[in-house]
Amino acid sequence: MTTPVEEKLIQWPEEGVRRIPFAVYSDQRVFDAEQQAIFRGPIWHFLGLEAQIPEPGCYVLAQVGEVPVILVRRKDDSIGALVNRCSHKGTPLLYEPSGRVDRLMCIYHNWCFDFDGHMTSVAFERGVRGKGGMASTFKKEENSLQRLRVHTICGLVFGTLSDETPPFEEYVGADLIANIRRVCGRPLRILGQYSQTLPSNWKLYIENVKDPYHASILHAFNGVMKQDRLTMEGGITMGSRGWSHISYSKMSTDTGDEIYASGDMRSAEISAYGFGLRDRSMTDVWDDFGDKISMTIQTIFPNFVLQQLRNSLAVRTIVPVGTHESELRWIAFGFVDDDERKLKGRLKQCNMMGPAGLIAMEDGMIGGLVQKGIAGSLDKSAVIEMGGHGIEPIPGSRVSEGSVRGFWTGYRALMGF
Repeated sequence: MTTPVEEKLIQWPEEGVRRIPFAVYSDQRVFDAEQQAIFRGPIWHFLGLEAQIPEPGCYVLAQVGEVPVILVRRKDDSIGALVNRCSHKGTPLLYEPSGRVDRLMCIYHNWCFDFDGHMTSVAFERGVRGKGGMASTFKKEENSLQRLRVHTICGLVFGTLSDETPPFEEYVGADLIANIRRVCGRPLRILGQYSQTLPSNWKLYIENVKDPYHASILHAFNGVMKQDRLTMEGGITMGSRGWSHISYSKMSTDTGDEIYASGDMRSAEISAYGFGLRDRSMTDVWDDFGDKISMTIQTIFPNFVLQQLRNSLAVRTIVPVGTHESELRWIAFGFVDDDERKLKGRLKQCNMMGPAGLIAMEDGMIGGLVQKGIAGSLDKSAVIEMGGHGIEPIPGSRVSEGSVRGFWTGYRALMGF
């Protein structure tokens, strides 16, 4: 079920998803409408890793758009998700990012709830010495916390606020489910977490992640060090309805030296100055999954990313903060059975990837530049025509923005544009 937005908010160009109106990145009314149509709509959202909540009472805080969520391990070892809002006055029940508790108790008036969201007690419910207290109409069972539907797969936890959200496998699609099982098919070990504030709309970041066109251009390091080039064997796989995707490549198949050494490529400019890594162990890699695929970037609509970049494994979530601000949250992971060499290798590559490294720093910066560039021209549109007009992948090629058009196909369907 879609929640249409008044057409006057955005007049979408007649070219469809090969033109993206700049106003969708800057209009406060659009941002507000997204919260209902997308984040509180029939969509699965990433909440966290099971490894973050190993024992009963362990919790982590998550965001579904603007809605604060508690992901908690229940006493029977199952996993639940609750809106982090006391049913009394709306106070957050938990405010530390993670921890362990015996119950959920509001600090404001000590209303208490169990890990299923059921109310267990109210301070002074019967008053004091027979006077005051809650009205006779008050019933604890009518004041439970709002619960999310939860789905777990290979240690990843997703939730939805809508009863109309289709089953997770149907929502994502078989090919993308297979890649989750490929990348996360062994017990996960969390290596670290970090976040970065981006000076741009959340959709600019998710577009960037779905865009293999930029990967060896903006990230000149990828071209110089032969980490990811469009001349490698690879392709794009689309998920259910084309809203989600996987982009993949095989580093060992690259034949692009002549192309990436041309004067038209930014990587060639850097190479001319002799820049490179003195510590080559930063780029030492091994075949994690026995298929020679060295890079997979998988998105699940609207704002989740599962990455395998060489041996740097991570999940990312882009959280909308405002029209011109978002927060990118990362959880880097390896496997419980990793030996010391693999552990150290993953940590090196994760640091290379993160906000102080060579990839995320540039991705974070470029969205801010776009946000500045479109200011004052919100009647104009972006051109998204690499690879054609549709969302169908080109066999054996990543020289396409089809997966970007796929995101906007889902966005328009939910927003009613």
